Amino acid sequence: MQTGEHSGYKIIAVDDEQGILDSLSIFLKRSGYDFVGITNPIDAIERVKEEHFDLMILDFIMTPIHGDQVVEEIRKFNQELYILLLTGHKDLAPPLDTIRRLDIQGYCEKSDKFDQLLLLIESGIKSIEQMNTIKRMNEELKDTNRKLEQSYLDTIQTLRYTVEAKDPYTRGHSDRVSEYSVLIGRTLDLPGEQINILRVGGLFHDIGKIGVPDSVLLKDAKLTDEEYAQIKKHPTIGAHILSTATTFQDILPIVKHHHERYDGKGYPSGLAGEDIPYLARIVAVADTFDAMTSKRPYRDALPIERVKEEFIKGMGTQWDPSITDIFLRLLDQHFSEIQEIMEKYD
Repeated sequence: MQTGEHSGYKIIAVDDEQGILDSLSIFLKRSGYDFVGITNPIDAIERVKEEHFDLMILDFIMTPIHGDQVVEEIRKFNQELYILLLTGHKDLAPPLDTIRRLDIQGYCEKSDKFDQLLLLIESGIKSIEQMNTIKRMNEELKDTNRKLEQSYLDTIQTLRYTVEAKDPYTRGHSDRVSEYSVLIGRTLDLPGEQINILRVGGLFHDIGKIGVPDSVLLKDAKLTDEEYAQIKKHPTIGAHILSTATTFQDILPIVKHHHERYDGKGYPSGLAGEDIPYLARIVAVADTFDAMTSKRPYRDALPIERVKEEFIKGMGTQWDPSITDIFLRLLDQHFSEIQEIMEKYD
């Protein structure tokens, strides 16, 4: 073995006999290892907390605490340190279940020649090298996946802008639906995670319209039954577009089911009542409100009082009655916030 062959690997040895540490120091430094020897096991625990070591050689019988107690403490904050246990006598080795529980990678009897210990150390270093290689490969894979995911997100965002750019009458629609949905969610005191799902779900709820022909999407007259059937496909198309990205898994129920009706007469699945995903029911209210208050080629935006009448009429049939009731209260008590959103993307 050549000096410096293992340069860069740090070994800490803990033994209450200074002579053992001195012998290990000469032996391991000659083999190219960076070595630290400590006689007090409690000091060793603190040293491992403060400094990185690749491998620990640990005497089992020590004072004031034994080697298994040292490992017990170290495993509370360091699960990766490779640990080899030394015993003065075979009969004094810790029980096998203790070795497994504390994830001690090996043990051997003390010897003046250290031959068996050296084999265990070399085996340990190889294991560490393999684990480091696996970690590096995993990080590289994660980085590649992150880049692919970001590229996909950029593409989807571009598709969203493309949908809205097609039709000047719906420009800003998804942004408004997103903010209305968040406002409803906060009024319902939903947790932050669900608020974020509403925010993103509102932004991408209509992404499937990219698959609807412009002749249908931009038509300024009443749609035929065949054309309406094409429009009704957009939630399914949108869910399919987003389904391959893990980032969008939580919003898929919103994208697919925001056109379901509480009475079961909506699309695409004909779900009713509580079977409709809760966040999709919220976005359904926000989506309809924006549609009613936005100008269209075939009609002007509806006045707020007329909008309220439509929501009251559709409570329990088109929309979840409790969510509709909350939104009607928002219209009465916090209309300035809603108006601010309306004007923000006008």
